[in-house]
Order: sequence, then C-alpha cells, then structure tokens
Amino acid sequence: MRALVLTGPGKAEVQEVEPPVAAPGQVVVDVERAGVCGTDLELFTGEMSYLHTGRSWYPLRPGHEWCGRVSGVGEGVDPSWLGRRVTGDTMLGCGRCERCRTGRHHVCAELSEIGISLGRAGALAERLAVPVTALHALPDGMDLTLGALVEPGGNALRAVHGAGLRPGERLLVLGTGTIGLLAALFARSQGVEVHLLGRDLDGLRLARSLGFTGTWTRPSLPELRWDAVIDASNAPELPALALDLVEPAGRVVYIGLAGTPSTLDTRALLLKDVTAVGILGGSAGLAGTIAAYADGSVDARPLVAATIGLAETADVLAGHRPAGAGPGPKIHIDPRR
Repeated sequence: MRALVLTGPGKAEVQEVEPPVAAPGQVVVDVERAGVCGTDLELFTGEMSYLHTGRSWYPLRPGHEWCGRVSGVGEGVDPSWLGRRVTGDTMLGCGRCERCRTGRHHVCAELSEIGISLGRAGALAERLAVPVTALHALPDGMDLTLGALVEPGGNALRAVHGAGLRPGERLLVLGTGTIGLLAALFARSQGVEVHLLGRDLDGLRLARSLGFTGTWTRPSLPELRWDAVIDASNAPELPALALDLVEPAGRVVYIGLAGTPSTLDTRALLLKDVTAVGILGGSAGLAGTIAAYADGSVDARPLVAATIGLAETADVLAGHRPAGAGPGPKIHIDPRR
C-alpha cells in the first residue's frame, strides 16, 4: 500500500509499504480522509520536541486526524465492526495502569500516539491498524470532512469544557487556526458569547464569515470583561496576555503550543485567583464532538480549505498551499487519490 513517510528533517515521500495486519484486539481501517496538523508540520521540519527526546524518530509515518471504514478485524474483536465507518483516539495508553483505568489514558506513562510517537504508524496512508478500544463509530450520514475533523474537534471541545462558562458569559479565544475556530464554534453552540483575537484582519476574515462579530486584533481589542480566555495560538507571548486579560477568578485554558518557552508570572495567577487549565489531546472530547457534528449544532466543514491526494502532501508540509484552496486553515488528504 502507499503511505507518506518522513525520512528526515524536511524530507517526505510516498512509499510502497507492507499493509498492516490486524493483531489481536486490533482492526484495520481503510483510510478515507486524513487531516494535516501542526504536529505533522513540526515532525516534518524536525522541530518537534519528541524528535529530540527520543519519543519519535525517523523514518516516521504521520497522520492522526482521520476517518475510514473497518476492513479487517483481529482475534477477539467483534466482527460487527467490519464495514463500519469510524474514527479513533490518537492517544493509546497501556490500559493497565491507574491513569488508564480512571479515564486518563492520555497521560499514561507508556503513552504512544498514532502517527506521532513510539513508532506508531499514522493515517496518511491507505490503511491503518488501530486498537479496537480506540475506535469511535461515526453515524452513517456523517460526511468524510466532518469525520476527519473529530480529533481536532475533541481537543477544542475539551478546551471549551475547561473554560467552564455558562450560557451568556463571555469567552475570548486567542488564535484563529483550526483549534481556535473550533473552540469558538463549540462555545457558541453552548450559548457562550464568543470573541476572537487574531494577528491581522485577513486572519479574522474566516471567523467573520462564520458569523462571529467580535473579531479583533490586539490594537482594536475592547476593554470588556473576559470571563474566560482560551489560548489556542502558538505565540510565546500570548499565555501571559491571556492571564492579563482574564477576569479575576476567571479561567485561562492553554491548548496552544509555542515553539519556544513562554514566561508566565505566577504571582499574577495567584493574586487574580485565576484557574489555569492545560489541555493535552482530544480523547475525552471525541464522543461529544461526534454528537455535535451529527446534530448540526457545530458545522466545521468551512475550516477545510482543500482535499488533495497523498502525493501532494509533501508540498503542503513544505509550506505550499494547494492551488484553488479556500480560506480555511485545514488541508485534508484523500490517501486513495
């Protein structure tokens, strides 16, 4: 089968590789759609910290945002999974430790991540092997675009839950990338008043087209009460800004990752009595994301700018936007093209 392989920093190619076989407790999925994520870009460039700590290494097969149909099941797996359209959790714990047993497998000491760490092959390929325990079934009517947006949606939904807002309260989202826009969509669906802060007016154009009227750059940001702030940016200075802007006794959610360390004054955190929440992975938000997509309360499809073939993925990782791409921040891959 064909799969995208990262062979070194800045090097990616489509290779013919052996197709996966479903081991006991696993299924094989025919991948129908996969998304390109910022993590994939960092793995491609060599900037991803895992490459320097030994959690990831080349050659590496990326891709952790996906959907497809189950085409094979291993020993011990219910055969009713065959033919079902599914997506799955990226974060795979050992399943034995206390963290896994209490629903915190995403911070398991033996965690491996599909398409990211410890040699787990990813979904930018024609087929993917996945533990059945990681699967989430998709409704028959859900299209492929939404199916492959479940994983980033789970991250964004967890961020919104972390903000802990009630209907009518006000949220400021820093960043207008995929996670920032998804968080804004989920929060709005829950009755929250949502505002977004972007780098420039061009970056806010898609947010406005999605019906958000509170779209600001730093100079234009009004002095309003921000009951919670979600930092979904990759700018090292914005975690401190989020703390500065949030209402005393409010909540700041950190889901963005900067390429360099951020400085945060914990005295301000304490003196403002602010709750800070860190979000790693979408595991606990996947089911809620599927439900919101299925009932139409969140439509994330405008965030996808283009769907291209596997052979074009290396160009996207190198920073080239596909010809004719729309304004959305997300690029999807059809591995069978």
